[in-house]
Amino acid sequence: MATRRRTLLKVIVLGDSGVGKTSLMNQYVHKKFSQQYKATIGADFVTKEILVDDRLVTLQIWDTAGQERFQSLGVAFYRGADCCVLVYDVNVLRSFDTLDNWHEEFLNQASPSDPKTFPFILLGNKIDVDGGNSRVVSEKKAKEWCASKGNIPYFETSAKEDYNVDAAFLCVAKLALEHDRDQDIYFQNIPEPIAEAEQSRGCAC
Repeated sequence: MATRRRTLLKVIVLGDSGVGKTSLMNQYVHKKFSQQYKATIGADFVTKEILVDDRLVTLQIWDTAGQERFQSLGVAFYRGADCCVLVYDVNVLRSFDTLDNWHEEFLNQASPSDPKTFPFILLGNKIDVDGGNSRVVSEKKAKEWCASKGNIPYFETSAKEDYNVDAAFLCVAKLALEHDRDQDIYFQNIPEPIAEAEQSRGCAC
């Protein structure tokens, strides 16, 4: 039996504090939602194995604190990312207005070889709140923003109702795999966290 090629994909989730980044990850990985809000301190990650077109993929999803004081988490956190997920709260205009900053911050810190083709995806979260009545950012406005960034995919999600969460992260995995294929870099195993600072050493097989 041929062994499946295992691919590790590093996914960074960015966005303002309180938009639901941690809730989305917990819903996706653990199928759990908590009403209690607990701010993420620094950075944290979860992993989930999925099959994408008969290929075993390990998604390593990094969650960041949205507070400004943690914003400059350093190059090591961003380096080696295969996809960046930007999250805003459809009920909070400021969280949408800061997307440009997060987008720019990622490109500055991660320094991808081709910023124009690096895979981003935008999630408009908390669409369940108040039956959609307190919504301030329209789908049209969000899609216009995505178009201005090179037509990045957009999903409206609810971590609480588990709406569109799986579909969004499957899209993340597929985008990252396509990009990975373009780069033609494969990980044989999960890299040591952050200790390996040099990017150019290649695979230490």
